[in-house]
Amino acid sequence: MLAKNEKKLRSELRKLKKSGIKNIINGKEINSASKKTFENFSPVDGKKIGDVAYGIDKDIDKASKAAATAFKTWRNVPHKERKKILHAIADNIEKYAEEIAVCESYDTGQPIRFTKKAAIRGAANFRFFADKVIDAANGLSTPDTHHVNFTMKQPIGPVGIITPWNAPFMLSTWKIAPALAAGCTVVHKPAELSPVTANILARAAHEAGLPKGVWNVVHGFGETAGKALTEHDDIKAIAFVGETTTGSHIMRQGAQTLKRVHFELGGKNPVFVFDDADMERALDAVIFMKYSLNGERCTSSSRLLLHDKVYDKFIAKLKKRVSKIKVGNPLDPKTEIGPLIHASHQEKVLSYAKLAKEEGAKVLVGGNKPRNLKNGCYVNPILVDGVTTDMRVANEEVFGPFLSVLKFKNEAEAVKIANSVRYGLTAYIWTKDVERAHRIARDVDAGMVWVNSQNVRHLPTPFGGVKYSGIGRDGGEYSFEFYMETKNISVAYGTHAIPKLGVGN
Repeated sequence: MLAKNEKKLRSELRKLKKSGIKNIINGKEINSASKKTFENFSPVDGKKIGDVAYGIDKDIDKASKAAATAFKTWRNVPHKERKKILHAIADNIEKYAEEIAVCESYDTGQPIRFTKKAAIRGAANFRFFADKVIDAANGLSTPDTHHVNFTMKQPIGPVGIITPWNAPFMLSTWKIAPALAAGCTVVHKPAELSPVTANILARAAHEAGLPKGVWNVVHGFGETAGKALTEHDDIKAIAFVGETTTGSHIMRQGAQTLKRVHFELGGKNPVFVFDDADMERALDAVIFMKYSLNGERCTSSSRLLLHDKVYDKFIAKLKKRVSKIKVGNPLDPKTEIGPLIHASHQEKVLSYAKLAKEEGAKVLVGGNKPRNLKNGCYVNPILVDGVTTDMRVANEEVFGPFLSVLKFKNEAEAVKIANSVRYGLTAYIWTKDVERAHRIARDVDAGMVWVNSQNVRHLPTPFGGVKYSGIGRDGGEYSFEFYMETKNISVAYGTHAIPKLGVGN
């Protein structure tokens, strides 16, 4: 299977090196107005993938104007036609699923066991919102004595979508599918560290019959292309997935043009394990939610809160399992952790292992590079014990295969520990006590809570965080609240009194 994936990759790399990764504006793949490119390298072996268009403000302006022009017609495309196109995009994603999975794995370092699922999940996102097209404009009826009031939803206009490097393909579909279903047009700025699959996705959309200008892609860096997008007057809203500090920059940049913003930001998510939990299922979930996807996921359970009665026993089992996690070539289906996205990120994650020791915690597993993997940005999974709430490793988002373990004595202390950080994205609760589960779910600072489960996404449910973890919600009808404006229409029955002026006393 590894050999097959590598053969497929070589074929795709030949195409990328020949054509490069260009911007897609008004349905055409074109070079940047800057005439510059930047090099994209794989974290797997450090080899060059291809040259990428260095997008600047002129490219963003061209793409935004194309989106603004296309919006005039796309917003009025009949529901059945829009639904048909979105389903056709899903068909094409499934058609190119193998190409997407291999390219994304090599571009990001994510194991192919996860990128294969991400491609199929991307198609599911498009199908879900394709079937929601007919309902997108639905509003409420709020009758009064003398008027009938009703609301309708209308697309906000051209939107900017900025996606991260950790799961670029799936997260792009997650943002773009509801935008198109709502009737918006899109300018997409992918992360500069993982640009490859953005073009595959946009090509699949145009092959499916999406009109020119509806979906544009501009590559580049945050301080140039990203900044220009967040400031452009034609762009009515910005949907961003990424780091919290970047989110605050985007909010400032968009303030002058009163941009609506939707942010999915960082997390330092707690997983509670009480003494009455199903220990084997909890163990599986703790390991999966921290070490899958290389630990580079905002919803990972990066703080394990263990009840003191089961602490030693659970830690012993956890240490044994983490030590056996397979680190290797992400194109190998047996690999569980691949290389991290970039050498700088590799060093950042390793620096937290050093910091943990300096702060008085104990590194039980990892904290180093694999000896057998000389090339690439590989890190052995890290498990840190004896962590307290005053430590940086308990408060800062490491965004890698790094798990901090904290001890608690009772429910109140557990909730206090969980809420001691500035983030509030997800929480995971393992207990057989139904009342306790409900109390903690109510009291923990998190936008999403799973009880006796890992993160299992159900598309109609709201996805998003509180505090420094984000603004707004994705999923189902919640996505349309961001991409659409609500208009109220009030029609009189002709029976109400109208005050008269200018008729004398």
